[in-house]
Amino acid sequence: MTTATFYSEESANRRNSFLIALAVVIFLGAFGFVIGFSIGYGSGDEVAFGIIALVIAVGIGTMQALFSYFSGDKLVLASSHAREISQEQAPALYDVVTEMAISAGVPMPKVYIIDDPSPNAFATGRDPQHASVAVTTGLLQKMTREELQGVLGHEMSHVRNYDIRFTLIVGVMVGALALLAGFFLRYTFWFGGGRRGNNRDGGGFALAMLLLGLVMAVVSYVFGALVQMAVSRQREYLADASSVELTRNPHGLESALAKLASDNEPLHSVNGATQHLYIVNPLKKLGGGSALFSTHPPIVDRINRLRQLTGEAPMDPAETRQLTGLE
Repeated sequence: MTTATFYSEESANRRNSFLIALAVVIFLGAFGFVIGFSIGYGSGDEVAFGIIALVIAVGIGTMQALFSYFSGDKLVLASSHAREISQEQAPALYDVVTEMAISAGVPMPKVYIIDDPSPNAFATGRDPQHASVAVTTGLLQKMTREELQGVLGHEMSHVRNYDIRFTLIVGVMVGALALLAGFFLRYTFWFGGGRRGNNRDGGGFALAMLLLGLVMAVVSYVFGALVQMAVSRQREYLADASSVELTRNPHGLESALAKLASDNEPLHSVNGATQHLYIVNPLKKLGGGSALFSTHPPIVDRINRLRQLTGEAPMDPAETRQLTGLE
């Protein structure tokens, strides 16, 4: 049953990667048409302007999707200030990554280190053959080997289940949406929609375009947040369970999650487009934002699910109070 679940999750991730990219391209096309219609307003060729802008926007979206597929991982690693290291530079880390890759049955990924005292880690890439894992120096300093195995088992599970492709496309495409939304909002604010001076109703059209720009900008940011939510909480639960499968030790990951959640060091290299990649959301764990748009399940729930695997009692009230609200 477990194996079937992993295979179905892998298949779903491949399908959802395509569907999310398609949805964002369609959204970009809608933006493009409205912008083109606004630019051409009063010329008599508003629809033609809209179609031309739609084609341009879809072309940009398609190129963005292809870029995210082939080079998005490099962008994520660069924005996270991650540096690739060799086995000689970090033999203990390499040993654990190698163990987890062998256990997961995937090729050895590239290994990166982020110079940051906040403990955290993520995996990225378009498939297991082109995967990378990155850990912070804080993770290496604050975790035992058993805890490090739990964390890297979680990340290698994301590699095996093709979560890395899904999250990669999400991060880059959401960034493209935000960029176009910002452009449209600024355009409608400063120019008010094309050739408004040639028409008596130009003032009304300018106001309508400004309001539409505001609405579409807000919708795009909400849509982007919902797309990031599509990095399902169930995938995090599955990766936790898969980590136990790879390490044969639920206590390592359980202890690591508690440490990750209770550590108050801020992660300096994280941003809104990469927060969903990490094993523990670096922005949410400090209490920022709404749980409605959380990309990760609460730490308490994750730990309790791990305890269910061994028949242990859930966290007691004192333990829960220490971690409540940390996501």
